[in-house]
Amino acid sequence: MACGGANQHSISGQLNLSSQTNQKAASKRRRYRRCKSAPTVESISLHSNHSTSIQHSESTVQKLHTSSIKVIIILAIYLGVGTVCFYLTRHQMKGKKTNGVVDAVYFCIVTMTTIGYGDIVPDSVATKLLACAFVFTGMALIALSLSKATDYLVEKQETLLVTALYMYKDVGMAEILKEMETNRVRYKCFMVFLLLLVVIIGGAVFLSKVEELSFIDSFYCVCCTITTLGYGDVSFTTKAGRAFAVFWILTGTISLAQFFLYLAELNTERRQKKLVKWVLDRKMTNTDLEVADLDEDGVVDVSDFIIYKLKEMGKISEEDVSIVMKEFEKLDIDQSGTLSGVDITLAQSFQAIG
Repeated sequence: MACGGANQHSISGQLNLSSQTNQKAASKRRRYRRCKSAPTVESISLHSNHSTSIQHSESTVQKLHTSSIKVIIILAIYLGVGTVCFYLTRHQMKGKKTNGVVDAVYFCIVTMTTIGYGDIVPDSVATKLLACAFVFTGMALIALSLSKATDYLVEKQETLLVTALYMYKDVGMAEILKEMETNRVRYKCFMVFLLLLVVIIGGAVFLSKVEELSFIDSFYCVCCTITTLGYGDVSFTTKAGRAFAVFWILTGTISLAQFFLYLAELNTERRQKKLVKWVLDRKMTNTDLEVADLDEDGVVDVSDFIIYKLKEMGKISEEDVSIVMKEFEKLDIDQSGTLSGVDITLAQSFQAIG
C-alpha cells in the first residue's frame, strides 16, 4: 500500500511538472504572439494600431513631400542655369530654331534625359563642353532626385485609388492603410501604368494636332522619346510643341523608368511570397531540428524556431543573428541570459562612463 501510494505520488508529481512546463510554454507562445516590431520615432507616443498606422502613413507622405519640394528647387536651378547658358550661346548652336528661351529650355530637357534628337546641336568648342557638363549633371539629377518626386505623386494617387475602391464598403482608415501596405507595389505599378497611358495618348494627340504628324509618326515619335532612343527623324519643331515637350518629355521618360522599376519590384515580391509559402508548407525533419537548435541544448524553443524559419525565408541571415546576439551580450551585464531593467540601467551607465 505504501509502495502504491509512493508511485501515485510520483506520477502525480510528474503530471504537475508536465502541466507547469506546458503552462510556461503556452505563456511563452503568448508573449511571442503579442510581440510587435519596434515602434518608429514618429509613432512611439501612440498607443493604438489605428493611430500608429495613420501616423506612419502621414510620416511617409510628409517625407516624400519634403523630398519633392527639394527636387523642384534643384530642377528649377538646373533649368534656370542651363537656360541662361544656352540662351547666351544660342548663336553657337545650329539646327531648327523657334524662340531663344524656349529652345534653350527644350535643349536642356533633351540633353538631361539623354534623348538627343539632333534637331538642335552645339556648334562650337564652348557649347560642346557645356553640353557635356549638363548631360552628366542632368543624368545625376534624374537618378538621385526626380524619382523621389514621382514616388510622392504615386503615393498620393495610390491613396486616392484605394480610398475610392473602398468608398462604399464599411471599412475604416486602418483597414484601408493595411490594404495599401499589403499591395503597395501592385498599386504603384497600376498607377504609373495609367499615368504612362495618359502620357502616350496625350503626346500622340498633341503631335498629330500641333506638329501635324500622321498618327503612325506621332506614336513613333512618342515611343522614341519616352524610351530615350531619339532617332531625330521626327521631333518637336514648333514653338508650342517645344514648350509642351519641356513638361511632357520629363513626365514620360521618368514614368516609363518608374514603371519598369515597380514591375521588377513586383516580380521580386511575388518570388519572395512563393519562397515564404514553400518554407511554411515544407515538413520539418530531424535535420531541420538540429539546425534550428541554436543553443545546442537538444530542444528547439519558439525563438529558435522563429529565427530558423526567418533565415529560410531569406528575411534575415546568420550575420544578422550574430550582430543582434553581440548587442544582447553587451546589454546582458549579469550574463544571466535574460534582460532586465537593471541590465539596461547598468549598460547605459557603462556607456556614459566609457
